Amino acid sequence: MLNMDFSQRVVIDTNAMDWVLSPAAGVERKPLARAEAETGHATSIVRYAPGAKFASHLHPYGEEILVLDGVFSDEHGDYPAGTYIRNPHNSSHAPFSEQGCTILVKLYQFDVDDQATVRIDTTNTAWLPGQGNLQVMPLHSYGTEHVALVKWPAGERFVAHRHAGGEEILVLSGTFIDEHGRYPAGTWLRSPHMSEHFPYVEEETVIWVKTGHLPID
Repeated sequence: MLNMDFSQRVVIDTNAMDWVLSPAAGVERKPLARAEAETGHATSIVRYAPGAKFASHLHPYGEEILVLDGVFSDEHGDYPAGTYIRNPHNSSHAPFSEQGCTILVKLYQFDVDDQATVRIDTTNTAWLPGQGNLQVMPLHSYGTEHVALVKWPAGERFVAHRHAGGEEILVLSGTFIDEHGRYPAGTWLRSPHMSEHFPYVEEETVIWVKTGHLPID
């Protein structure tokens, strides 16, 4: 068990973590949260060496991926850096990377009725206006869960707010800041149901953010 108490705030600088070997040759990972060693709920940063591959496997309760660098592939296509992927409950594939890649991966966390297969190239998707001067790129919504990229212009401040159903962030560029600390690119944060903060930035900052998906008890 790792960071499975969803009532607790978690902040991890993934840059400071060591890579851990996976069962597949050439695939390493940085575990952020997981229920069991090789099954169940898991959130990780995963790195494929050039030519690394996994055997075909099933994804009970789905798989969510954001390609951080390189090109991630499976038998369905090639997904360069910036691609957002959702493989629904009980889908299967045989992933690999010819040139190597790094990805954010979330496993075993979907509602079984959320059957959307999603492939979004965020590098070629328009930003939409958000609150204040923020720009937002919606990636997926189902029930109370919402996933998006958010671009913060330099000096932007957001109103203090609470997170019904929690909030999860991966800082992709710049430095995200709130009253609790400063979070440079590569920082993963998870805040529990009804947590509150007052975020802001000093430089342009882009985050991947998911809200409304954590247990409320």
